[in-house]
Amino acid sequence: PPPPPPAPPPAMPAVKHDVEKLQFLTPEEAKQVKDMYGTPTYVYDLARLKEQASKVLAFPHAFGLTVRYAMKASPNAAILKVFRNAGLHIDASSGFEVRRAVQAGFKYSDISLSSQELPEFFPELVNQGLNINACSLSQLESFGKEFPGAEIGLRFNPGLGSGGTGKTNVGGPSSSFGIWHELLPQAKALVEQYDLKVVRIHTHIGSGSDPAVWMKVSGMSLDLCREFPSVTSLNLGGGYKVGRMAYEGSTDLNVVGTPVKKAFEAFAAETGRKLQLEIEPGTFLLANSCAIVCSVQDMVQTGDNGHTFIKLDAGMTEVLRPSLYAAQHPLVTVTAKGHLPTETAKYVVVGHCCESGDLMTPGPDDAEEIAEREMGKVERGDLLVVEGAGAYCAGMSSKNYNSFPEAPEVMKGTDGTMHLIRQKQPLEQIWSNELELPDSAC
Repeated sequence: PPPPPPAPPPAMPAVKHDVEKLQFLTPEEAKQVKDMYGTPTYVYDLARLKEQASKVLAFPHAFGLTVRYAMKASPNAAILKVFRNAGLHIDASSGFEVRRAVQAGFKYSDISLSSQELPEFFPELVNQGLNINACSLSQLESFGKEFPGAEIGLRFNPGLGSGGTGKTNVGGPSSSFGIWHELLPQAKALVEQYDLKVVRIHTHIGSGSDPAVWMKVSGMSLDLCREFPSVTSLNLGGGYKVGRMAYEGSTDLNVVGTPVKKAFEAFAAETGRKLQLEIEPGTFLLANSCAIVCSVQDMVQTGDNGHTFIKLDAGMTEVLRPSLYAAQHPLVTVTAKGHLPTETAKYVVVGHCCESGDLMTPGPDDAEEIAEREMGKVERGDLLVVEGAGAYCAGMSSKNYNSFPEAPEVMKGTDGTMHLIRQKQPLEQIWSNELELPDSAC
């Protein structure tokens, strides 16, 4: 008897959305970007950056607000300049980010450092006016030994976290970020030992966090402020959810901020202390303010029971989030002539790296699961625009994997003019720090 027919392939994850649309580029502008700079190219929208900055500066507060841009989201000097001109300060995650922000025009006193690794050169930065939040007991002791009697901030892990995924949750017992709240007595002992003045409490629970959890942590953070009468400001971090896909919602800053404002007012009525509020948005400012213009450089099929794959000339070297978090990004196709396709088809979209995990259409909750996405029908040579690529893309890519150079970055001005803000990396720069091994060592 003939062999049985092959089993049908497993069902693909359900598609939750319709065909996505371009957000701030026109099809003609996408073609213009390719013609001017090649692909892939990051394109930031100045109008959106300014709009988002205005929104966070309007965050509800009772007794003053400092907005610190979490520069790890995208640290290009042009973006830093836009936010500096808007009146934002800086949240830095390393000593090197501090130096980068200063190079971009920020004062040390406008920068706050909360780092997993306290840099060896931190005394030099503090002497210039840098604000530091000690994120562990050992960091607190190192600071105290170097600067007895000085002002310091303390970052605590309040014991509660929230995030879009486990990898973006930075609170609770599974997170190493901050001083565990039950170690408060040890922290207070070190503060007393070195005669430190705690002027700032810092907490941050995760990215894409639940507003209800965020507000609960705000109350827990105010309780920590009660333990240190010298505290004058409370930093509640960032992590405001931003919907990239059409079906995803975004945090309403007024909804999360109004109860916090009331909590600060109640704290003042009880204690007589009017605390300054600090927040540290990154994703909220950047997420939907950038797109990556890519080219469809190849297409392959894997039979009747398989898939049609689009291979981009970009991938995890430009946007790592889908491979790392199963993050969903809108993918919009444009014809080579700069028009929107008139027909649709379903594709699996992959990157150009020799890595099976270089997947642009993972399952919604599983980075190892491939999912088909319906979009405009394409051919080789057409364009594909990755939307929602402003935060944790250019700044968090798997740089130079497979020796692909860094892609250029462009800023679209409010008048539509394209400004090059980072040129494409010269190939030779990839190996410029390598040294030849002597023949005798071989």
